[in-house]
Amino acid sequence: MIRLALLLALVATPASPGCRLALALGIDVSRSVDARDYAIQREGLLSALADRVIVDAFLKPEDRVALAVFEWSGQAQQDIVLDWTEVAGEAELLSIRDRIAAHRRAADHLPTGLGAALDFGRTLLDRAPDCLARTLDISGDGRSNDGRRPEEIYAAEDFGEMLVNGLPIGGHEADIAVYYRTRVIRGRGAFVEIARTQDDYPRAIRRKLERELTEQLLGRAEGSGRPG
Repeated sequence: MIRLALLLALVATPASPGCRLALALGIDVSRSVDARDYAIQREGLLSALADRVIVDAFLKPEDRVALAVFEWSGQAQQDIVLDWTEVAGEAELLSIRDRIAAHRRAADHLPTGLGAALDFGRTLLDRAPDCLARTLDISGDGRSNDGRRPEEIYAAEDFGEMLVNGLPIGGHEADIAVYYRTRVIRGRGAFVEIARTQDDYPRAIRRKLERELTEQLLGRAEGSGRPG
């Protein structure tokens, strides 16, 4: 297995404008996510952002990562937890964790507007800092049941070269991972990282961030070097 340090070194390219990735995390807080589930998701993300492997992936090479976090539920309910922040050092990551920890959930009784969440993530990434790559990371435990469905959003809106990765959470709906693979993820190299249950979310979000910050960027860099 290629070591993390080698992956990070290969990701660096001379053409970088100073930011290698704009990454937006969309977190499901619809009514199927109870208080315990919500706490697991929040603590899992906080733990991942403090993990040494993830910290190193954010900070190396020198080109920065811009991060934004939002919560989503009903088709008209998306709440920005963290607006675009370029991570230049561990101080920024500490501040990011503090802001996530201080955030309070806006609603806990709304349906699952997954299509609207994808569209919100698209518009959020459209105003991200100028980065070489853009990735939307959507997690959720259910199919869209409010507003336009993911396939309708993709048919109507221009996502350009944006990647959409998925973190389906099992335990509420059967075959949710299949749904995310066939309806939610988008773009060459997009992937799903499955959490078997809410209790598995901390492992899944850590692994997903590691892949997005290292392996997936390496694949993009290699792809961009191929002719036509």
